[in-house]
Amino acid sequence: MFNVRASLVRKSVVIAVASALTACSTLPHYSQPQTAVPDHFASTPQASAGWTLASPADAQSRGPWWTLYGDDELNKLEAQVDVSNQTVAKAVAQLEAARAMVDYQRAGYAPTVTAGTSAQRFRTSQNIVHRGLAGHTVPDFSVGVAASWEPDLFGRVKDATVNARDNAQASEADLQSVRLAVAADLATDYFDLHSLDRQKKLLDDTVTAYAAALRILQQQLNDGAIDASAVAQAQTQLESTRTQDSDIDVQRAQLQHAIATLIGQPASSFSLSPKVETIALPQIPAGVPSQLLERRPDIAAAERRVAAANAQIGQARAAFYPNLTLSATAGLESTFFAPWLTASSLFWSLGSQIAGTLFDGGRRTAALKGANAQYDGTVADYRQTVLVAFQQVEDNLSSLDTLANEADSQQRATTAADLSLKLTSNRFQAGAVNYLDVVTAQTIALSNERTAEQIDARRIDASVRLLKALGGGWDRASLTDARATD
Repeated sequence: MFNVRASLVRKSVVIAVASALTACSTLPHYSQPQTAVPDHFASTPQASAGWTLASPADAQSRGPWWTLYGDDELNKLEAQVDVSNQTVAKAVAQLEAARAMVDYQRAGYAPTVTAGTSAQRFRTSQNIVHRGLAGHTVPDFSVGVAASWEPDLFGRVKDATVNARDNAQASEADLQSVRLAVAADLATDYFDLHSLDRQKKLLDDTVTAYAAALRILQQQLNDGAIDASAVAQAQTQLESTRTQDSDIDVQRAQLQHAIATLIGQPASSFSLSPKVETIALPQIPAGVPSQLLERRPDIAAAERRVAAANAQIGQARAAFYPNLTLSATAGLESTFFAPWLTASSLFWSLGSQIAGTLFDGGRRTAALKGANAQYDGTVADYRQTVLVAFQQVEDNLSSLDTLANEADSQQRATTAADLSLKLTSNRFQAGAVNYLDVVTAQTIALSNERTAEQIDARRIDASVRLLKALGGGWDRASLTDARATD
């Protein structure tokens, strides 16, 4: 009898395993959504001064992009982002949660095993007829193990695991997007802060010069060589410039506080020393547009969510098929402890169940339609992300080209304003013009010098935005497979 039962068990297991191995898959075939990709960026045929034309540059280092600027202080600040920035820390936690979901779904391939023990006493009513234990108090002691397994006949577990894996990869790309955005914000704030340092030095030097000129004019007024209007004009100009100088301090403090927050430090305990050295624009090969699909983490995240939505369709399809459950229990049970461990106390059972939903009012059909609609939505999100990426690259390439021309024009204007100030000052010393002409020339010269510095700062900011738009050198090949399930 035992041999017959063992033979039946073996046959059941073989049938179940064979069914699992030949299971139908409800996962739809997936391919990356197609998008229109131009052959080259519109702005690259005419490269800006100091910039190289588009080239694949596959041999270039994919290391930290901010090192292109050659600023050790910036490099040290950027190194603190991964360690202390709380936005990055949250993205890391979300990635860990997504990876844990992959493990959770993959556990569906394995059987569930439980074990337990119980001790109880019960009494059946004496007034119940045809029951042998009527009116008796009976103790019951048992220990047992139960196992159940649901073979993945129609890919329900596989589809859920693929969905979780693709979402985990999307979360990993999201993390890279957050890191890229924070690093770009930090670089922009850092360069803007030191641009203010250069403007402040310009204003400080100008205030010193204006104060010296005012002292000379006051002496000339005391000597009767000029009237009081020239002194009043010089005084007005000096105080106005001091006001601009003080306003620089306010802007610089705000940028310094923003940098402190980005690197996870309290604003009250963080400071950066002034720096007036200019930053050279690096050479940034834009590459070809098709590379953007591989080097933007937000594009990779959007594409992985399309794949996850495709797997969600498979899950919705699997709901139309029945479930097969194999179960087994075994243990020892006895009324008394003495015979508890004897063979006669053994109990066991083997069983299988197959069940499917015959009618649910259209719930599964609605779920499948919803999954298809969600897939279409993620495809649209992906294509929109690609379009925005192309726009951002084109915007910044165009900005750099235009700002390079502006910088050239502004340099000529600054040179002309300096010459005008020199000639006007000479004419004032000769008594040919009044001091108002000198004030006007000085104001124009100062305005042009500040404008030139602001254009240079805008060019640096545009270069940071371009590096961000190009993905910062990131490549989707760095995405882990999250212990991939095929």
